[in-house]
Amino acid sequence: MTDVGDPTLETTGPVVSPFSSRDGFVDDGSGVAAHYGNPLGEQRLLARGAAVVDLSDRGVLTVTGPDRLSWLNSLTSQALVALAPGVSTETLLLDANGRLEHAARVLDDGETTWLLVDRSEVDPLGTWLDRMRFMLRVEVADRTGDVATIGSMHDLLGGGDGADPLVPVMTSHDTALVWVDPWHEVTAGGHSYADSDRHPGHDWTYRESLVRRSDLDALAALPAERLAVAGTLALEALRIEAWRPRLSTEVDERTIPHELDWMRSAVHLTKGCYRGQETVAKVHNIGHPPRRLVMLHLDGSDGVLPERGAEVVLAPVAGGASDEADTAGGAVPVTEATAPRSVGHVTSVALHHELGPVALALVKRGTDESAPLAVVVDDLMIAAAQEIVVPASAGAAAGVPRLPRLGAVRR
Repeated sequence: MTDVGDPTLETTGPVVSPFSSRDGFVDDGSGVAAHYGNPLGEQRLLARGAAVVDLSDRGVLTVTGPDRLSWLNSLTSQALVALAPGVSTETLLLDANGRLEHAARVLDDGETTWLLVDRSEVDPLGTWLDRMRFMLRVEVADRTGDVATIGSMHDLLGGGDGADPLVPVMTSHDTALVWVDPWHEVTAGGHSYADSDRHPGHDWTYRESLVRRSDLDALAALPAERLAVAGTLALEALRIEAWRPRLSTEVDERTIPHELDWMRSAVHLTKGCYRGQETVAKVHNIGHPPRRLVMLHLDGSDGVLPERGAEVVLAPVAGGASDEADTAGGAVPVTEATAPRSVGHVTSVALHHELGPVALALVKRGTDESAPLAVVVDDLMIAAAQEIVVPASAGAAAGVPRLPRLGAVRR
């Protein structure tokens, strides 16, 4: 492990990953690898903890000062005031109506709080936090210019046998800067709407380790037999399998945490006031989220994958317009006769090495949980079986009895 150095306040420009020198490198559009020529093989390696993912396109913010945890606690959805050094959590920043604006993966080392964010979040979140300091003893810094993120499904710190780990994970104040995703269980103060007995998050061992950007060149130069790498396509497929939401994919301008089951790991229901808390409490206790997350198992017989944002519709029925009958397999042409009714949209999609083509989608809460669905791709509808993540019954946890209307006669 290497100690953290002094902050670099200047944010770097477009990412040029040193891993682009690896054989088979295919850019995912953000400067890091979508894959290195074998997406499914890389996915298998990543799933069994035998590969790492270059995430140097992501951002890192730090908050220092004695008021940092109580300050962040007052602004965001998670209970952070007593966060112990080395403990991983995540938190959400909501607007006044409870809609998601920002998300951060959080780690504290006893002196500094590290916020791991998507690259597009660095400037808006950093600027907003800086404006909210007022007279508090906190300082916000952008560390994206000198700190990079490496993703993995296994511990990069070594197996305790005394051997030096290949990845030089940073330390700060004797704390290894490794964020371990809390998604694998319902965190204290949280709540999960999903069926806990069969939740695939139980097997989600994902973590993000921080390294110096100056160490990336040496890492990228290691031979594949010493350090196997996987692209972001492999990580996306495993994330979808785990029903794990992400800000840059599942969230739009209307999203509230309940719709994504993000109450599971990023919201503390009894921590006290923060912006948007009233909506969080009302929807959870006496209401229902207007949309719900589903995982879709897509028909792969035509070899067509939808893109993010693709429309999800009630599936057409061979020989009739009833929504209750079974659909035929394969893609169905979109015609006036089929008249598909839109119920939502795809948020993430991937080809999984075992499950085949899969997607996450947000659909209207009232969509029949047993209804066959389809995804519109150009002039075709791809059959999709829904796996329930957030049920239609989500919310109304308080069980408040319905009051009779004024003047109503009891029978």
